[in-house]
Amino acid sequence: MELEIHFSHKKPKFLQIYEGIRQGILLGNFRKDTQLPAKRKLAVQLNVSVITVQQAYDQLVSEGYIYSIERRGYFVAAILEEWHEQKNKTEDLPNNQQEVPPAYNFRNGQVDLHSFPYNQWLRIYREKLQMLSPQNAPWQGEEVLRRAIAQYLATARGLSCSYQQVFVFSGFQQQFMNCMLFFKDRSIGIEEPGFMRAKATLRQLGRPYKLVDVDEEGCQVPDLHINCLYTTPAHQFPNGQVMTIQRRIDLLNWARKNQGVIIEDDYDSEFRYTGTPIPTLANLDQLQHVIYFGTFSKTLMPSLRISYIVLPAHFVKPFEDFNKHLKSTVSKVDQHTLAEFINKELYSKHVAKMRVLYRKKRMHLLKNIERYLGQGFKVKGEEAGLHIVLELPAHLTEDHVIHQAYQQGIALDRISSLYEQQKPNNQIMIGYGEPSLEEIEHGIKKLSYFLCADHSDRR
Repeated sequence: MELEIHFSHKKPKFLQIYEGIRQGILLGNFRKDTQLPAKRKLAVQLNVSVITVQQAYDQLVSEGYIYSIERRGYFVAAILEEWHEQKNKTEDLPNNQQEVPPAYNFRNGQVDLHSFPYNQWLRIYREKLQMLSPQNAPWQGEEVLRRAIAQYLATARGLSCSYQQVFVFSGFQQQFMNCMLFFKDRSIGIEEPGFMRAKATLRQLGRPYKLVDVDEEGCQVPDLHINCLYTTPAHQFPNGQVMTIQRRIDLLNWARKNQGVIIEDDYDSEFRYTGTPIPTLANLDQLQHVIYFGTFSKTLMPSLRISYIVLPAHFVKPFEDFNKHLKSTVSKVDQHTLAEFINKELYSKHVAKMRVLYRKKRMHLLKNIERYLGQGFKVKGEEAGLHIVLELPAHLTEDHVIHQAYQQGIALDRISSLYEQQKPNNQIMIGYGEPSLEEIEHGIKKLSYFLCADHSDRR
């Protein structure tokens, strides 16, 4: 038997010999028990060393393609089922073209990355990278970060808790999924309209949920058979209203009466522009029935992927037992960097600076909506957060506005996708976290060209 191998410079020669013989066996070119050339003979034939051939044969033996008989040589092994190698059919995969970034990004959940304190962050990051041990972080999160978060919450949100009640996660979906698995025997209620990722997570888990209506005071007190409620009191998503103190008290009374659990998602409470900060449900409840969700995605940047939950003390031990075999999914270096960033008060200074910037952006957005769009467009939810809801005049629909804006390089968000019942078709969401002041004005002015029949009077 002669083997024909055409060598290239891209791979080691032993690997090319191995692949040539392996492919011949899989294609059925070599019948079972066929004897392969002796090592020395094949080495001379291919002009390689005997060691190179030996390496190829050893690999084939280890994978079961050939077998050896002492003093007789190497033979092709029997393959019980016929197998023909096929190319990986990448042509069957969907052809997802890269979406061109919009000229004006008014999408929800974006932040002003130009204002991120890169120099301060990177200086701490480099220090931590050189100092830290290579071991994984504990699944609960690094103690130094958990302590820093507990201290920050006491100062900024008036929420008193031990660091042991704080657990660090890599974003909302992971922590919400973990809580839903932990509370597997509880029936779930979610705001209507509400956060689509919460609903998507429950669907992935196969967990049914019930819709709890929202009114002008926030999430209503459930009259359904549920004992776990997910809500966004500080800035209802997406409509933006701040839950009244009476409604907060009513919800806490509901939880106490029904031995219920409330998951309070405080996703952007740092950015409140009128009045004093609203006390958290968790603070009013003294962490008895409320699980508090916090995140650094809105205050720092979404790609950092660090969030946290604060549990009532009586849930801590069973929650730790439930998760004891897990590992942290959050970078240890990032955790230590963030902890020092908080402890040196760089975080609180950054939040204060961003609150001023976003307040300015918000006012600029509202002024330009009034200037270019006029009184036929009604703004909702402007008291806090990083987005507003814009109600459209009767002659405009969500589909029309979203489509026309996209054609003009303006990215907006739908509201209807956040409803499951009685979907509105005359509202859009406008986020103002990412665009600059200049982009806000130019973007709204460009919107007015096709939204307003009399736009010529407003130029």
